[in-house]
Amino acid sequence: MPLLRDTHYAAFLFDMDGTLLDSSEAVERVWRRWCARHGIDAEALIAVCHGVRGEDTVRRFATPGMDIDVEAAWLNAAELEDVDGVVPIAGIHALIDGLGRDEWAIVTSAPRNLAEVRLRAVGLPVPEVFVTAEDVTQGKPDPQGFRLAADRLGVAITDCLVFEDSPAGVAAGKAAGAAIAIVGPRVAATEGNYAITDYR
Repeated sequence: MPLLRDTHYAAFLFDMDGTLLDSSEAVERVWRRWCARHGIDAEALIAVCHGVRGEDTVRRFATPGMDIDVEAAWLNAAELEDVDGVVPIAGIHALIDGLGRDEWAIVTSAPRNLAEVRLRAVGLPVPEVFVTAEDVTQGKPDPQGFRLAADRLGVAITDCLVFEDSPAGVAAGKAAGAAIAIVGPRVAATEGNYAITDYR
């Protein structure tokens, strides 16, 4: 049972991008290319795209007549080819190495193929419980993904600690009923039970 600051949790549930690894350079490069193709305000999109499924962001910013599935597929293909600058969050390898396979899961808004590519790029394992964009009908900030991960681990979501870096992810973790550890600067420290810069 994982321990954090004298509190035991049934499991740790990690978001991936911005939480286990930093892919922001690659993510923003691809989104800027996509915005340029369609005449969309890149700054407005980047301000809200982190932590959200690509298809949901496309739908939010779609121009009239845009094929959401086609555009989401273009984005995924572009991101699969771009792992330049993707790096692990400091200290994450040691933390993951100390957890049992039934003590942690990943809940990411990324498609599975992209998530696997990024995890391999930073030398992190694919967990036994791995909830990706394809596994949910509603992406973050909906709590479905975190609840599904807890169910697959066989633990109560209220006994889990969610590690998140984005407003959408924190909202999803809270709605699920989990405790929250905020990683990095995107969300105010006061929004979580804990706030960390990295895992050291």
